[in-house]
Amino acid sequence: MVARSRGSARGGPDIWPGFVDALSSLLLVLIFLLVVFVLSEFLLSRALSGRDEALMRLNQQVSELADLLSLERQSNTQLRGDITQLAAQLQASTAERDGLASRVALLVSQQGELEKQLAAAGLDAESLESAREDLQLQLAAAMAMLEAERATLRNERDKTAADHLRLVEEQKISSAAQRQLTLLNQQIASLRLQLAGLQNALDARDAELSDKNIQIADLGQRLNVALATKVEELSRYRSEFFGRLREVLGSRSDVSIEGDRFVIQSGVLFDTGRADLGPAGEQQLGELAELLLQIASEIPSDLKWILRIDGHTDKRPIKTFEFPSNWELSAARAIAVARYLAARGVPPDRLTAAGFGEFQPLDQGETELAYRRNRRIELKLTER
Repeated sequence: MVARSRGSARGGPDIWPGFVDALSSLLLVLIFLLVVFVLSEFLLSRALSGRDEALMRLNQQVSELADLLSLERQSNTQLRGDITQLAAQLQASTAERDGLASRVALLVSQQGELEKQLAAAGLDAESLESAREDLQLQLAAAMAMLEAERATLRNERDKTAADHLRLVEEQKISSAAQRQLTLLNQQIASLRLQLAGLQNALDARDAELSDKNIQIADLGQRLNVALATKVEELSRYRSEFFGRLREVLGSRSDVSIEGDRFVIQSGVLFDTGRADLGPAGEQQLGELAELLLQIASEIPSDLKWILRIDGHTDKRPIKTFEFPSNWELSAARAIAVARYLAARGVPPDRLTAAGFGEFQPLDQGETELAYRRNRRIELKLTER
């Protein structure tokens, strides 16, 4: 690829930027289509959810009406039983009343016969009066019992009439509930038809979206392969960069390579509490700039890389007019390194600077050695 880039620079047209732009445009179009399909599916899902909720509410109302109708039917059955029982009691009371009336008539006839017998036998007036009083007492007792039975019959009749009126009212309520239940069943049938139509539309949209997802997945796989190739290529140049740094720096204790980062102790580059590069720091960064320029000349132009410069301090606070906190000090040191590398020929668009203050320590201790390790500049070759 390096040879191709150099050949393109010598004479042939470079088609890579156009290819990358076309691929980016195609990816944006596909992402837009995916967003449109996802949004339409979300709207259909909301519509179906609203229909399901309405159907659930109607089913709940139908269940409540069915329960109410069942209770009304049970109450009607019980009332009919009560009416039957009251009718039987009424018939028994009527029969008893007729028996008492017969007894009264019999007593009246017996009184007449006794009076005739007493008159015929010539009983004296006192005996006749006594017998007549006895008969009158018996007659009064029989009349009192008859009146009590009549009062009981009147109460039973009033209760029966009230129960009958209640039964009529409950039958009216049951009829209204039946009509409402019929209406709700019709509404449920209509909603089910609408739900079936929406489900058919959703199935068609799902089939169409499935085809689009297959195409997007294929494009995503190809894009991931291309990105992985670029990352692998950048990793190769990063490894080469750090390898050459090891050769240039040798075994210095104040400079180290940790993973994918090149770490320089701030004491090598800056004085305490300052963000101005010293002579030793400029010399070391000069060697780094030359090495970076050599590597940059070998990296293809279509590979978007940057050198990230991170400034770090120890946890001891600083508060001066120039640096109110460690954030300003760490950021100023990172910017000073970036400016020096740009002055030595490194393209400024390949540099970025950030300050982390004391919030990313390498050593949690509070010794001078821990403070010296945490005061550092980290360089990382990465993608933009």
